[in-house]
Amino acid sequence: MRGNHSRVLRAGCRALLQDARAQPLSRQYGTVSTVPSQSITTPPSAFQNALEAEGPRNNWTRGEIQEIYETPLMQLAFASGTVHRKFHNPSSIQMCTLMNIKTGGCSEDCSYCAQSSRYKTGLKASKMVTVDSVLEAARIAKDNGSTRFCMGAAWRDMRGRKTNLKNIKEMVNGVKGMGMEVCVTLGMIDLEQAKELKEAGLTAYNHNVDTSREFYPSVISTRSYDERLQTIANVREAGLNVCTGGILGLGEKKKDHVGLIHTVATLPAHPESFPVNTLVPIKGTPLGDNEPSPFDATLRTIATARMIMPRTIIRLAAGRTTLSEEQQVLCFMAGANAVFTGEKMLTTACNGWDEDRVIFEKWGLRPMQSFEVEALRELVSSPVPQPSVESRTESQSASATA
Repeated sequence: MRGNHSRVLRAGCRALLQDARAQPLSRQYGTVSTVPSQSITTPPSAFQNALEAEGPRNNWTRGEIQEIYETPLMQLAFASGTVHRKFHNPSSIQMCTLMNIKTGGCSEDCSYCAQSSRYKTGLKASKMVTVDSVLEAARIAKDNGSTRFCMGAAWRDMRGRKTNLKNIKEMVNGVKGMGMEVCVTLGMIDLEQAKELKEAGLTAYNHNVDTSREFYPSVISTRSYDERLQTIANVREAGLNVCTGGILGLGEKKKDHVGLIHTVATLPAHPESFPVNTLVPIKGTPLGDNEPSPFDATLRTIATARMIMPRTIIRLAAGRTTLSEEQQVLCFMAGANAVFTGEKMLTTACNGWDEDRVIFEKWGLRPMQSFEVEALRELVSSPVPQPSVESRTESQSASATA
């Protein structure tokens, strides 16, 4: 037994000796080596660049976004949470309430929407609600902790709707007077209409691009992708905050999640907020029988968006009712910092204020104050005060004396 062990040991030693002979000898004198260093410096990855960024950039390539999106999910979520904590208060969640001010009867053919007049969903079309009813709903939302009040109308655009625009501006002005942020989604608008809404006190305008440019024609044919981008451009030019995001679960692929983020991340400026919706299938619509979008797609999209758009508000929007408490919290940890809450979200169910209060208390979260993000953004972007010439001279004199 001992002889066999000895033979194995000698064989191992011979192998080590042969391996050593195959290696180039490095003769050193003191700390100087006679063999030149062959270290190769590799440029940082897109993931590393995003993790270490000190501010937003809008020249991302699809390849860079795809690299980040395909990072192992645990690593991606941890990194996005790190970025989130650099640019935001991680315990602060914006609570938004969305009210349908004009239901159904829309002429568009969005394949996911219950409010299209082209599909038999059982939804009854109605006229626009009164200003007083909107202000009462906003008061209830504010009393329950919401700080942003959103209003949506089901129609294609604002052409020929002067009376409606007048009433909406009155709604906006009234909600703003309560100290709340105000957002509307009214379909396509031109620059002049956007300016009127801005003058009325509007904070933000929502106009989702829904998905990637390539997959978009599979979902909608009555409004082009470029028409959506033009509305976003009008909103930005008018000085309004842009709110634009997408929907997961339309039948798209992972590359379309990358394409969606690429679209919004390469706008002239990142959107103020990025809603992440998951499809709520509505019977009677072309997508009414779609399979639910998996949670990992939601988390991966949120985490990638946070890495790419560090200062943007990322909102858990439609479909949040399908997420468990723990899944919602994981999204918050990865970078989501806004939710829709209240009695209803347009025509679909919504997580209620009482439910959110329980989650917030348990996990140490708090409702974001009105305009809190704008104040934080100004603080972060403010230049560091430089000492005056006099103070620098005094400091140098004191150092020389010491």
